[in-house]
Amino acid sequence: MLTFAIRRLVLSVPTLLFISFVIFMLLQLAPGDPMAQVPLTVPPEVKEKMRQALGLGEPPLVQYWKWLVQIFWIEPQVLIDHWFGTSFSEGKLRVISWQTRSPVMDIVMQRMPQTLWVVGLSYIVGILIALPIGIYSAYRQYSLFDQSGTFITMIGFSIPPFFTGPLLIVIFSVQLGWFPSIYDTTHVVNDWASFKIQLQQMIMPVMVLALQTTAQISRYMRASMLDNLNQDYVRTARAKGLSEAVVVMVHVLRNSMIPVITVIALGIPAIFGGAIITENVFKVNGIGQLLITALFANDLPMVMTLTFIFAVLIVMFNLVADILYGVLDPRIRYD
Repeated sequence: MLTFAIRRLVLSVPTLLFISFVIFMLLQLAPGDPMAQVPLTVPPEVKEKMRQALGLGEPPLVQYWKWLVQIFWIEPQVLIDHWFGTSFSEGKLRVISWQTRSPVMDIVMQRMPQTLWVVGLSYIVGILIALPIGIYSAYRQYSLFDQSGTFITMIGFSIPPFFTGPLLIVIFSVQLGWFPSIYDTTHVVNDWASFKIQLQQMIMPVMVLALQTTAQISRYMRASMLDNLNQDYVRTARAKGLSEAVVVMVHVLRNSMIPVITVIALGIPAIFGGAIITENVFKVNGIGQLLITALFANDLPMVMTLTFIFAVLIVMFNLVADILYGVLDPRIRYD
């Protein structure tokens, strides 16, 4: 298992390099002057520093190489300096946002906690709701609960976040006045009253994202459970006198989770993609809103960095899914 994980980690490096190269070249084809969006109030020395950081005016391969050096060599040094108080990155050029004229990674790290709070909590809530629904729907196939769950999950599949978000705002914010329609990212939790305010403003964006997660994972869970409930080992376990709870919740559930784990692991990058829309609907000051803002502002360094982060998430959680396969199923061996 360790050898497999190391081999996959090594293979992921050229994969990510290829993805970053494709992203960079596609953005190079974007029309217009990259520096045209920079305000006239920016001092000439700042503009020159921005040009030097990205190698503007030089061949595309030189610009790509400068971006690689800054992302994979200089930015880790900045992180080490922040942690240990060293000065490895002092005076070195970093990727500069054309929109804010500050280092891209600094802005991303400022926005990341907001996204992780909303996305992470929504995914956990979605999984905790989806797994019991899928298990019970399979065990009580064609029951009223199963048919109701199928109907609700189909709605969750069909309705996109840009529709459910405004719909929840109209119902729960405008009509009922239960929850705020705008997520206040400056809110600080320091007592029980402020915690309740934080919980209220998180409910709607979390539930919008959790709806799609619940719809997808519950259907996979149900299908996998149904496939295993009809296997010979289940009849053998029942014939040996094992209780129904042990048969379903231990033997069947363990085997059924193998394909579901892949869906859960690979769904994490997808939920970040859904957060792009949700964050803009509820004004969550996260990386999703940051990406949309950067696209409208033609901030290519920010767009490339964020899209590359999404690519890293996809490759990383592919590896996590493969490793969890072997953990859940002892029959799977990686030689």
